[in-house]
Amino acid sequence: MPGGQRPKPTAIQIVEGDPRRLGKNKLLEKQAREPKPADGLPKCPEHLKGYARGAWNRWRKQLQAMDLDRAPDAQALECACQAYQDVAECYKMITKQGRVLPRRARDGAGNWVVVGLMTHPAVRQRNQAMMIMKAFCDEFGLTPAARTRLSVEPIDDEEDDLWKLLSQPRTNRRVFPEGA
Repeated sequence: MPGGQRPKPTAIQIVEGDPRRLGKNKLLEKQAREPKPADGLPKCPEHLKGYARGAWNRWRKQLQAMDLDRAPDAQALECACQAYQDVAECYKMITKQGRVLPRRARDGAGNWVVVGLMTHPAVRQRNQAMMIMKAFCDEFGLTPAARTRLSVEPIDDEEDDLWKLLSQPRTNRRVFPEGA
């Protein structure tokens, strides 16, 4: 999969201006052709227990409040909840057993001896689960940075003037007001 910036939703392109200069009408046509998912997430799946069930209920309420709860997103939210469950379980294990464990090996007589220290395997598992959970939360706008990317300002009545301003070519020169 190629790297780079992910595409912006069409609604945000319309509000921010069109850097590719497709034109407002083409963007509006594109937006009209986009699929409209059904509103509302289903109830929490029965197989989610403990921390995952709690995460589902909390995040579902937040998504409803932001009007981002859509039926096709249920499986992605389920994955985020499972990752949260993994993070919580690994955290409990690390808290109980410690971040560092003794590394053991057998000596010549066949006895186990401590030969050094190693990081608890749950630390790596927890970190991976945190990355997965954060990626899903970013998709849903459940992190502060993701919410700023999701914000869309309403279009003013002076839409044409704003559109012309945003559609102008950008220059590298800074323009300062006189006397500044």
